[in-house]
Parts: sequence; C-alpha cells; structure tokens
Amino acid sequence: MEGKIKNPDYSFRLFDSSIGSMKRKFFIEVKRPSVNIEAGAYPAFQLRRYAWSADLPISILTDFEELSVYYCLSRPDREDKPAKSRIMYLRYDQYAERWPEIAALFSREAVLGGSLDRYARSLPQKRGEKRVDAALLDDISKWWETLAKNIAIRNPELDTASLNYSVQAIIDRIMFLRICEDRGIERYMRLKDLLEGERVYARLFELFQQADERHNSGIFHFKPEPGRDRP
Repeated sequence: MEGKIKNPDYSFRLFDSSIGSMKRKFFIEVKRPSVNIEAGAYPAFQLRRYAWSADLPISILTDFEELSVYYCLSRPDREDKPAKSRIMYLRYDQYAERWPEIAALFSREAVLGGSLDRYARSLPQKRGEKRVDAALLDDISKWWETLAKNIAIRNPELDTASLNYSVQAIIDRIMFLRICEDRGIERYMRLKDLLEGERVYARLFELFQQADERHNSGIFHFKPEPGRDRP
C-alpha cells in the first residue's frame, strides 16, 4: 500500500567507536521483479523518505534485475520523478562490469573508510536543501504558530505562560503518539484518521486520555500527581 509507511527491508550497520555502538550506514529497499525500478516513482520516493528521515546520504533500491542508488539528503516529495536524486542506475547484465564501482561505495571496507560520506560531499550542493533535523524544526515552528493562534482565539482568558504550556504539551503528545505509530506500539494512521469527520480535537483528546492510561509516560498529565506542578 502506497499510503502505509513501514521500515526499509535492510539496514546496514557498522560499529562506530565514536558512539560505542552500531550505526546505520545505508538502507536497501527490495521490490518484486515485476516492479519497474527505472520508471516507478513511488518506490524511489519510499526509499528516499526512509533514508532522508534517518539522515543517511546514500541508499539502494533494487528488484535484483535493476539497481538504483539514490542521494537521500534532499527532502523527497511524492511528486518527484523517479530519476530525481538518482546517482546510479544499473541492470543485472551490467553488474559484473560495474562491480568495482559498486564495491568502491558499498563494500564493508569502503564504508568503513567513509566512502558514502565522501561521495555525498562530492555531489553538487543544492540551494535550499534541508536535512531532516532542520526540516523538522521548521515544521514544528509552523505547527506551534498555527496552534497558538487557534488556541488564543478560542481561549482569550489564557495568559502567555498558559498558552505556551498548552501548545507545547499538545505538540509533544502528538509527536509521542506518532513515534509510537512508527514503532508499531500504536495503530498506524490512527492520528491521521482523526482528520476524517468532525470533533477532531475532542477525538484527539480521547486518544491522549487513552495514551495516559496505556503508557503512563508522564507526557499525558491530566490529573494532579505528586511532584508535578500542573496537569
């Protein structure tokens, strides 16, 4: 299903001594041989979305008959053509001839030596390109402004401190639930489904209350609790 986000098929990791643990280096998304890798827009978007969200510079899309390598630090758009950000495309009958080129990027030794980061830095930088962390901060700022205006109009009695608290609490709760969806802890698309129908905020608040009972995370704070200043 095109609308459903899942995890990429394969995540390749190497031990990183600077953080003392395994670190993701690139993804491989594998499709059925019947999928047209060269001309299919959605598979390319799907892979680029996975890798962009994980801040990975390079990743691979393949159905074994074809192999596409994508630069993934540019924010993907569902309307992008399949060739957008594609930096290599091969068919199976080219693998043997081009193997040195593939190995120079993706062999264990090459990746350990920083091949993917070096290759990404060698590509022309695009104006306006945003990494995932910067794009997320921009999005949150826009949500914050929109939500603050909306709450202030409907609750003119709120002072600035109460308004700020309310806005931040709502955003924190939504992001918590969205992360839970992505990790399979909550049903996927549960938040988005709220947009279908009326009483959107009332139904969202019901989710918050259910999450308070289920997760007991402290982020859903509706009742007075010892050691907490305000619900």
